[in-house]
Amino acid sequence: MLSQGDQTGDVSVVDALKVFIKNRDQKPGNVFMGLVHRLDRPTSGVMILAKTSKALSRLNQQFADKTPQKVYWAMVSGKPKPTPTRLSHYLIRKPKQNKSFAHLKEVPNSKFAELVYKEKQRLDRYSLLEVELLTGRHHQIRAQLCKEGMIIKGDLKYGAPRSNKNGSIHLHARKLSLVHPTLKEPISFVAPTPEDPLWNSTIKK
Repeated sequence: MLSQGDQTGDVSVVDALKVFIKNRDQKPGNVFMGLVHRLDRPTSGVMILAKTSKALSRLNQQFADKTPQKVYWAMVSGKPKPTPTRLSHYLIRKPKQNKSFAHLKEVPNSKFAELVYKEKQRLDRYSLLEVELLTGRHHQIRAQLCKEGMIIKGDLKYGAPRSNKNGSIHLHARKLSLVHPTLKEPISFVAPTPEDPLWNSTIKK
């Protein structure tokens, strides 16, 4: 599902939640639903949306200040390093290809991208990585891991040999921690992994 509507006209998370809130709360007229951040269409996991403009403004500021903690799980081929590893690259976005390319050194029009990953579990053909995003760039995890020879299962765009049957990729927004926009208290959301034989074979903590 799309995070927000585009030229395809397909239903988005924003559209679906507007309908849900309107029906649940029996709201007359239009429903406000503010998109705070996005997930790539084939990616699963937790998303935060705002029900008021005040909440949206405050959450946007948190993301601009890079205070939320974003943790992803990725199922990859290749050979990850067994210890926590920080990856730093410069990303170039190619809109026509809807793809980003990672470079080791700064190049014109590039944006700095950084993450930390650790291997949580090694399976027969794949490794489960836990990835903490330190910056938020277009296709950042997919591009940076690809540059290091680690390809996310099902991600044809970044080198996987075949797609997943449902069009997803094995990249999952596992946990998001931030400060509640009105209560000012720290909150965390953890999303269960999709029902899938490979995800089901992994540890759950």
